[in-house]
Amino acid sequence: MCGIVGLFDRHSAARAPQEATLRAMNAAIAHRGPDGDGVHCEAGAGLGHRRLAIIDLEGGVQPLFNDEIGDFAIVFNGEIYNHRELAAELTGLGHIFHTRSDTEAILRAYMQWGADCVARLRGMFAFAIHDRRAGRLLLARDRLGMKPLYYSALNDGWLLFASEIGALLRHPDVKREIDPAALSDYLAYGYVPDPLSIYRGVGKLPPACLLDVQRGKPLPEPVRYWDLEYAPRQLSDAEALDELRAQLRDAVDSHLISDVPVGAFLSGGVDSAAVTAQMASLLTEPVRACTIGFDADAFDETPQARQAAAHLGAEHHLLMAQSDRFDLLDALAETYGEPFADSSALPTWLVCQLARTQTKVVLSGDGGDETLGGYARYRFYLNEERVRARIPAGVRRALFGPLGAIYPKLDWAPRGLRAKSTLQALARDAVEAVFHGVSVLDDDQRAALLSDDLQRAVAETPPVRHLHAAAARRDSHDSFLSRTLYGDLHTFLAGRVLVKVDRASMAHGLEVRAPLLDYRWAEWSARLPDPMKIRHGRGKWLLREGVAPLLPPGYLEQPKRGFSIPLAQWLRGPLKGRLLDALAAPALRQSGWFNLGQLDRLAAEHLTGRRDHGAALWSLLQLEAFLRRVHQGFDAASS
Repeated sequence: MCGIVGLFDRHSAARAPQEATLRAMNAAIAHRGPDGDGVHCEAGAGLGHRRLAIIDLEGGVQPLFNDEIGDFAIVFNGEIYNHRELAAELTGLGHIFHTRSDTEAILRAYMQWGADCVARLRGMFAFAIHDRRAGRLLLARDRLGMKPLYYSALNDGWLLFASEIGALLRHPDVKREIDPAALSDYLAYGYVPDPLSIYRGVGKLPPACLLDVQRGKPLPEPVRYWDLEYAPRQLSDAEALDELRAQLRDAVDSHLISDVPVGAFLSGGVDSAAVTAQMASLLTEPVRACTIGFDADAFDETPQARQAAAHLGAEHHLLMAQSDRFDLLDALAETYGEPFADSSALPTWLVCQLARTQTKVVLSGDGGDETLGGYARYRFYLNEERVRARIPAGVRRALFGPLGAIYPKLDWAPRGLRAKSTLQALARDAVEAVFHGVSVLDDDQRAALLSDDLQRAVAETPPVRHLHAAAARRDSHDSFLSRTLYGDLHTFLAGRVLVKVDRASMAHGLEVRAPLLDYRWAEWSARLPDPMKIRHGRGKWLLREGVAPLLPPGYLEQPKRGFSIPLAQWLRGPLKGRLLDALAAPALRQSGWFNLGQLDRLAAEHLTGRRDHGAALWSLLQLEAFLRRVHQGFDAASS
């Protein structure tokens, strides 16, 4: 686990990069690799690396070259869990290894199979291989997007890449110009989805993609090398349960490879408990389980975590934190490098801080919801889709559209009376309805908030296009649930969940691995029939049934509180002053992006308790923090 940076001259092999610039880029990601750094410059290319030593502590230094001549070089961020098997195969093919590192396994796999080497890698990764012989730079990102990779093509021919956007900004020719489409996307989703970044000219390599850059040729588009197949298999409950237990054991076991101790995140949910329980059955020593607790009972899962830890014989490490750690808000803005409005980033930051006091590596339960249908909203979507399937689209739009427009938004009422969103969703098609359900600010709210100038600038790039793009890659025979899960994997998971975990963990020099996002687990779970995922109104049915014998009696019947914070209350209480200061700040009010009257109206309605605009106001608060702390030299006229 590390951070990488680099430059490649697309036009000529005669120019060498400025080493001082490369070192500045590398220094910007020092937090990702506190155990060492390396930089290499030559004509046409430069590579930089920051190291967090996990495997082959002595020999895994990067950049790594194939031999003394160094015709092939790699910088790599991540872990390859099958690198020993790969090394054995490649040794049989005549390759001579000089280290025990997974980095060398990737490099020699490239030397043997070229870009097709990615199909043989099991793990999380972002890497760059410089092939001097071919005048080629190959950038690659893992199948589900656990490791990030940003890049920018400059007008003078240099291509830059880095694990974090802040490293690219250390290059003097990378412009800090806000992309209006990315800003609109952020206000819709609470993050900037791939392949955009908040800045024009800086992109993110999407998950499961290669960027094969060859000197003297135009910059290509990323190429997808892997995708999921959702065609359901026919199998009984008993067969599915046997497979689940085998798949879970294999995924967790593969993720335990390490030359340092491996711990676990343990919350009160089924996913982290399932991973921790499987670790307990595989390890000879107690699992080091880390839990963050809060002083707000409605958000505190420590009783369930304690119960699970005791049952599993884990070495339990618990940090009780104040739920109002507002001193971290500016640190979060700097950590993410882009505007990022997932409020659970705060507890994630804290639990990573705790875990790093115990180990360098932890396993998490991330991915269970997106692969096995765990989020409550999936059940609501399914119910809406059943209605949608029975009523023609024209009738739905004519009936539910007007009803949704006039029905009051009863944020304070029991869920059964909060029908406005359901009525609005029923008037839409399936993709538009899912987008409406996940939006921080829906279409109508964004239209009211955004200035006329910004609306004109983004008229051709509606944020829903990201979900439409994912839907276009699916087979028409895929079920509604499969299409929804696939959309979430490529937006919510890749752009929000995994970004949150990567940046928070790397800020503390911690590696987080997610066995429930192992690609073999993802492929297996994708082909489970829908009733294996959601049954009797409960998500992750098969996982619950499969791991119940490993957990305390009744554990899975306890309500899940979620990894969240009391956002609405904070913004009306201890964060009120900060919120008002942010909304009055020049970065927002002088940007030309917003209808200032609507900006004030959102705050007034929330602070008086008339409406719950907590998520929208948090996104504006984080946007202002980003502009103030990260986007230095803010110039509204150029944006």
